[in-house]
Amino acid sequence: MNVSDVFKNNEKWIENKLSIDKDYFTDLAKGQNPEFLYIGCSDSRVTAEDLMGIQPGQAFIHRNIANLVNNVDLSVMTVLNYAVRHLSVNHIVVCGHYNCGGVKAAMQPADLGILNPWLRNIRDVYRIHKDELNAIDNEGKRYDRLVELNVQEQCINLLKTAAVQQAISERGLTVHGWVFDMHTGKLIDLKIDFDKILKDIKEIYNLY
Repeated sequence: MNVSDVFKNNEKWIENKLSIDKDYFTDLAKGQNPEFLYIGCSDSRVTAEDLMGIQPGQAFIHRNIANLVNNVDLSVMTVLNYAVRHLSVNHIVVCGHYNCGGVKAAMQPADLGILNPWLRNIRDVYRIHKDELNAIDNEGKRYDRLVELNVQEQCINLLKTAAVQQAISERGLTVHGWVFDMHTGKLIDLKIDFDKILKDIKEIYNLY
């Protein structure tokens, strides 16, 4: 695709929106009140708006390699606090995806340079769940399971934060762990019992 095509597509998009609602952009400019904070992977094949079927203004979005929630990453922590404490989102979604290059790279015993400290977070997930993962003989299924466990651990990292604990206590904020299967296009809810997890971890991570 040429860069010029992007601007042509933009003009067509504007025309389409205005043909449906002449006040679309006027209303869009008034502010945002998203229902969701979506934390996903930077992979170009996984776009939040498309797979969720939502429109601009409905989700506050943060994306990074392998959808990590790293407590020393100021980018994700800033997004999290703004979404929870200022935009008052009601749902936080961590969405991973099968065939994730970041997760696959973390499974390889290789020096990947500047990626090493980032991927170590995923390798830590493998270490925590080593017994379960090593019991899976099929490498592809082991890879898929690490994708799921990585989503779970990032959700747990959310539950460790004061902003999320406060929002859960005061207004019933909900955390969700999803995986996108690009082979089928389906979103899969991992149905993680976050109430139990929060109860278990608050002995140590009780901040609110």
